[in-house]
Amino acid sequence: MPIYNAPLADMRFILNDVFQAEQFWQANENLAHVDAATAEAILEEMAKFAQNVTLPLNRSGDEEGAHFENGKVTTPAGFKEAFHQYAQGGWIGLAADEEWGGQGMPKMLTVLADEMLFATNPSFMLYPLLSVGAGMALSSYASQEQKETYLPKIYSGEWSGTMCLTEPHAGTDLGIIKTKAEPNSDGSYQITGTKIFITGGDHDLAENIIHLVLAKTPDAPAGSRGISLFIVPKFMVNADGSLGERNAVGAGSIEHKMGIKASATCVMNFDGATGYLVGKENQGLAAMFVMMNYERLSMGIQGLGASEFAYQNAAQYATDRLQGRSSIGAKSPEKPADSILVHGDVRRMLLNARANNEASRAFAVYVGQQLDITKFSTDPEAVAKANNRVALLTPIAKAFLTDTAFQATLDAQMCFGGHGFIREWGMEQCVRDLRIAQIYEGTNGVQAQDLIGRKTIKCDGEFIAEYIAEIRDFANELDTDLNFIKDATLDVATEIEMVTQRIIERAAENPDFSNAAAIDYLHAVGLLSFTYMFARIANAAYGKQGEFYTNKLSLTHYFIQRVLPDLNSRILKIKAGCEVIMGFSEDYFTSQS
Repeated sequence: MPIYNAPLADMRFILNDVFQAEQFWQANENLAHVDAATAEAILEEMAKFAQNVTLPLNRSGDEEGAHFENGKVTTPAGFKEAFHQYAQGGWIGLAADEEWGGQGMPKMLTVLADEMLFATNPSFMLYPLLSVGAGMALSSYASQEQKETYLPKIYSGEWSGTMCLTEPHAGTDLGIIKTKAEPNSDGSYQITGTKIFITGGDHDLAENIIHLVLAKTPDAPAGSRGISLFIVPKFMVNADGSLGERNAVGAGSIEHKMGIKASATCVMNFDGATGYLVGKENQGLAAMFVMMNYERLSMGIQGLGASEFAYQNAAQYATDRLQGRSSIGAKSPEKPADSILVHGDVRRMLLNARANNEASRAFAVYVGQQLDITKFSTDPEAVAKANNRVALLTPIAKAFLTDTAFQATLDAQMCFGGHGFIREWGMEQCVRDLRIAQIYEGTNGVQAQDLIGRKTIKCDGEFIAEYIAEIRDFANELDTDLNFIKDATLDVATEIEMVTQRIIERAAENPDFSNAAAIDYLHAVGLLSFTYMFARIANAAYGKQGEFYTNKLSLTHYFIQRVLPDLNSRILKIKAGCEVIMGFSEDYFTSQS
C-alpha cells in the first residue's frame, strides 16, 4: 500500500520561519485569534485524518468509482462516513466566517490543510472543496436572507454546493451559454438547460445540494455581460429551513474518466427547476469568479499534494530497491546490489520533485497570505496591492504548480521502473488523478493567456512590475553569504522585466504574438516565483544549526543549478515570435501528406 507522512516539519518551517505567520496574524486585529499553537494543532489533526481516514480510501475509491443508477449517484464505500467525520470535525468551515458557523482561519493555514487531503485522496477532497467555493460566492454576493438560509448548512456539511458553468457547446466561452432563466411571478426563476462536467453534481454525502448555476434571462445582453447567477437547490427549502419537495434538477449521467473516479462528475439537467437570483441580474460572472479563483489556487494545491505523495513513495522505493552498483564502487558490499539511490539519474528525478514541493508549498502559502490581506486587512492601500498580486499570481498558482507537479509525478513514477506502471504501487493512479488539474477550472493554456493578456499587457506590465520590485527589495537585503541565491534572484528579475517589455511591444505589433508566447511566459514568471521562494527559504534557514536547515540551503543550490536554467529556453522561445507557429495553413493540420 502506498505511504504518506504529512510533511509537518516542512509546513511549520514555511509558516513560522519563512513567513513569520504568527507575527503576521497577531498584527491584524481580524486574525488575532490565530497563533502558532493553534495552527500546529490544526495541522496535526488534519495529518491524522488524512493518514488514517482518506488515504486508506484512495485506491478502493478509484477501483469502485462513483455509481449512477436509476437517476441517483452514490459514492464509493467509506466515503459517506469519511465525509460525515470531516464535516463534524468542522473542516468544511475552517476558513469560513464565524457568523455562519466557520472558524475564521487564514488562507495561509488552510492551504496546508488542503495539501494533505489532496495528497491522500483528491477525489474525496473535491466534494467539500466545491462546497467551500460555493459558500465563498454566496458570502460575497448573496442577500442576507440567502446567506442565513444556505451558509450555515453548507459549512456544517449538512448540505453541499456545486458550480454549474460548462455546457456541451460552451466550455471556456461562457458568453454563449444557452441555459435560460424565466422569471416567475413570485420573484423566483425557472431554470432550463444542461450543464456538463459538474463535480459533485449529485451524490449521497449530504441531504441537500445547492447548485450555483449560470444562466441568461430573456432580455439579457449578448455575451458574458448577460450572465446571471442562480441558486438552484436539489430539494426546495421551506420557510422554517426544513427540506421540501424535490426540485426539477437531476443528474442525467456521470462521466467515465481517466482519473478522480470516486468524484462524481455529472451531466446535470435543469428542467424548469426553481432558482433564485444571486446579486444583480447580468452580473453573475463576477460572483462565479469568486468561486473559480478560489478553485484555481486549490488546483495548484492539488498538484502540490500529488507531487508530495509521489515523491515520498518514490524516495522510499528508491531506498529499498537494490539494483546495480555505484559507479565509484559498492556502497553496500554486504548486499547483492546497492540501492538505486546511488544512481545520479534517480537522484535527479527525486530532487526535481523535492525542489518542486518546497517551492510550491512556499508559493501557495505566499498567495494565501495575499488573500488574507485582501480579506482581513483594514489598510485600503495594502488591500489594493494584495488584490493586484492575487490577480497576477492566480494563473501561476493554478497552471505552473500543476504543470511542474505533473512532471514531478512522472519522474516519481519513473523511479519505480515497471512497478510504476502497476496499480498496486499507487503511482499510475497518482498520475491519472493529477492530469485533470491541468485541465479543469480553465486549462493551463487559458491561464497562460489570462496572465499574459489581462494581467500583463492590458495593465501595461503594472502588476508584474510591482511584484518584481518586491522581489528585488527582498533579495537586496540578503546576507552576503547568500549571494548565490541573491544574484540568481536579481538576474531572473531583470530577465523577466526585459522579456515582459518585449512582449508588450511585440503584442502591439502583432496580436498573435501574446497567445503564442503565453505558456512560455507563464513558466518564466513561475520560475521567477520559485526563485523568490527559494530566496526566502534560504534566508530563513541561514544561520540555523542542524541538518534540516542545511538541507534547505543545499536544495536551494540544486534549484539554481539544475532547475532554473530552464528559464533560458523559455525566454528563447518567447523571442522566437509567433510567425513560425501561425505560418502553417489550417489545412496542414488535417492533411496526410
